[in-house]
Amino acid sequence: MSELITVEVVYATHGKQKLCSVKVPTGTTAQEAIQKSGILTEFPEIDLSTQKIGIFAKAVKLDTVLRAKDRVEIYRPLIADPKEVRRQRAEAGKIMKKGGGEA
Repeated sequence: MSELITVEVVYATHGKQKLCSVKVPTGTTAQEAIQKSGILTEFPEIDLSTQKIGIFAKAVKLDTVLRAKDRVEIYRPLIADPKEVRRQRAEAGKIMKKGGGEA
């Protein structure tokens, strides 16, 4: 019989977060742990074919074999391009600096 290990599966939306602790056999993949956690039932919007996952903030594939105490994170798609947001902030900062007079 295979040894059981404990892993966590986490997912968060803007208003809700869920952390599930799951006991799985050694050799379990990230996808299997996600399915066993029940998180896909609670958050039906999760689409593992398009959404990225990671273990402790490091991107991994669904077939990654888990180790004891791993935390599988399911990432939401970005709603804004980070480069575009930074560019907009930089532009706003330039406008604000132009308005300030010299002492």
